[in-house]
Amino acid sequence: MNIRRWSVGVLAAALFVPGLAACKTEADSPTADGASAAPAVPADPKEALLASTKEIQKGNFTFAIDGGEFTGGGTVHLPSKSAEMKMGSGQSGADDASMNMHLVYIDTDSWVKLEFGGAMADSIPGFKALKGKYQHLDRTRIKNAKELEFDFSDVDPAGSDTLIQAITDVKKTGEGAYAGTIDATKVTDSDVLDAETVKGLGDKAGALPFTAKVDPQGRLTEFAVQMPAVGDTAAHTMKVTYADYGAATAVQAPPASQVVEASEQTYEMFKG
Repeated sequence: MNIRRWSVGVLAAALFVPGLAACKTEADSPTADGASAAPAVPADPKEALLASTKEIQKGNFTFAIDGGEFTGGGTVHLPSKSAEMKMGSGQSGADDASMNMHLVYIDTDSWVKLEFGGAMADSIPGFKALKGKYQHLDRTRIKNAKELEFDFSDVDPAGSDTLIQAITDVKKTGEGAYAGTIDATKVTDSDVLDAETVKGLGDKAGALPFTAKVDPQGRLTEFAVQMPAVGDTAAHTMKVTYADYGAATAVQAPPASQVVEASEQTYEMFKG
């Protein structure tokens, strides 16, 4: 799922989909997965952080993301080939537009529930009837809608490994704690720091401060990047946390009574 593009683009798209324009709109200590002895954590700080993402690729964990203008989290459970993501974006004031999205993936099936906030939320044509409903998605129609996809061959929703590969300076600051800088221009395939975001940072992209934490087993529990103020966007921290390694539970399909087929407006909103 493309987290950054969803956070900055889909809410705006919702307001301009034909028929919608009338709207005015810590996980510090993950659960251990077994009684085996903790593996040796590499002494070199960057090697330790590179090794810390290996457990993520096993696809059995929970996560949370805080990106300033959006927050979210979810579960990845590769043993059952299931995952879910909950995201919220926008303001919740009476005159502001906001959107919450819950995505559920089970093998080749997927569902999305959209909830709009603000004084005019109930008046959005076509979506009022879908309030509280999960829309079952036709996978053939979302191939170019990255906000609705989940790749079970690349299960990290934040792409922490590619962020770590872009580290230019790092030191250990305490037990399981690290700090340094990353060159965001070298980041590829990270949903929390995508090309559009990097371009907007300009010269500041070359040295973004970060902090990271690993648990006693050397597994990544937190990666946070300090984002500078750019234009109208205030300085903020982009943070992802991981927990429940090896102990996540399979995601369940929405109750049949809450499921409808996805509307044309939904496909239009997420059109690539």
